[in-house]
Amino acid sequence: MTQQTHRQQHAFLEKVLERSSLETINDAQRATNIVFRILRDMMLNKTSDKIEKELEERAPESEHEVVDLWQDPNVMVAFFSRISPAQDLHIKPKTFMLRLREEGTLPEGVPPEEVTAAVFSATKEILSEERNQEIAALLPGEIRQIWERS
Repeated sequence: MTQQTHRQQHAFLEKVLERSSLETINDAQRATNIVFRILRDMMLNKTSDKIEKELEERAPESEHEVVDLWQDPNVMVAFFSRISPAQDLHIKPKTFMLRLREEGTLPEGVPPEEVTAAVFSATKEILSEERNQEIAALLPGEIRQIWERS
């Protein structure tokens, strides 16, 4: 696979890399999956489904991997998240960042806030203003500020 083909297949993740101090596509993929998992935990299934549909419709072909990233790669987690009565969780900003650091196995010295901002900004470029506002309304305090600044 050529460098150009590799970049075309991972354009969304390349944006995350460029906007953070992550160094590899694998790090960016793992971190993005976790940021998206935490976001999905904070919303109802119908909201998550609307976001997925919009990502499918609006993502440029070069960034279409974002659709797969939005879907949880862990089949069991995805299944139990869908059927759980505990949706729309109220996750505090410190818990959000702790989960990202631990579940995303961020490299030493890479701030979770920076990675969150990178994923948020790349995602916001794809979604409509209406969807971006809907997500902002779900987010608490510092996480909402990161979303709005991204």
